[in-house]
Amino acid sequence: MPPRDSEGRFRRVLHSDLWLTVLPAVILVAGAFAFTLLFVKPAPPTKIVIAVAPDEGGSRYYARRYQEILKRYGITLDVRQTGGSLANVKLLADPHSGVDVAFVQSGTAGSAEAPHVVSLGSVAYVPLWVFHRLSAIGDISELKGHRIAVGSAESGTRALAIKLLAASGSDKPPTELLASERDPAIEQLKKGEIDAAFLVAPAEAPSIKKLAATAGIRLLSFTRADAYVRLYPFLSKLVLPRGVFDLANDVPERDEVLLSPTANLLVRDNLHPALAYLLLRAASEVHGTPGLLDQAREFPSPRDSGFPISPAATRC
Repeated sequence: MPPRDSEGRFRRVLHSDLWLTVLPAVILVAGAFAFTLLFVKPAPPTKIVIAVAPDEGGSRYYARRYQEILKRYGITLDVRQTGGSLANVKLLADPHSGVDVAFVQSGTAGSAEAPHVVSLGSVAYVPLWVFHRLSAIGDISELKGHRIAVGSAESGTRALAIKLLAASGSDKPPTELLASERDPAIEQLKKGEIDAAFLVAPAEAPSIKKLAATAGIRLLSFTRADAYVRLYPFLSKLVLPRGVFDLANDVPERDEVLLSPTANLLVRDNLHPALAYLLLRAASEVHGTPGLLDQAREFPSPRDSGFPISPAATRC
């Protein structure tokens, strides 16, 4: 039988050897857990919520198309209707709203108001249409002193209208700015109850084509479009070709110069990367075809939206 002190030394050496053997394994396992927690995302949720404003830029139609595409991959896209782009940004900025993604008109707000919101890209032109019942005019400065429908309080239409009217000094009395939504504004204009209406909608919208062909109503062609685009980088200068709405009746009867913001696909910055990629795939399918004012594969694109581009969009 070994002496008691020899037995103690043996146990201490054995204990030391055991730690030297086990410790690296413990560190390895702990490191693996830490890596998983920090860098490996859990499975994406199977349902997300998109905020859309029915009166803005065809977003309700786009949302239906996105629903169909995401359904192929087992993802349910719930649609929440709001009063406009400003409301959509507020919902995205609120982590408790339940909204994950939204269509937002460029120029409505920026990252200062919603620091955890990023852009997957611009997906479509949504031109500003200024229809009026006045004699031929070439700039919105000439609307001063008239009754103008500028859209509801939370709409991107109103935000843009107020910005441009203020820049031209036309937003103060005796100018009357009316918070009419799109359809009521169109009816008021047709009846002569207002002098002009600001509308934001795709060129393909039936209401725009009908209004362009309505007797007594004219479309403003921006003679100072280059100046507006320089001052407001979120706007683009577009030309609506003569006769593109109706060749037989020559509508419009001349080339019209338009100013256009874009519809942008915004998400919270913690959206699962797999869902961001699926949304980008849907955007390419829905918005990649040519239209009356855009070329094939012109969208989606990383244009100025006031929000940083998502890393997922940068990698695509």
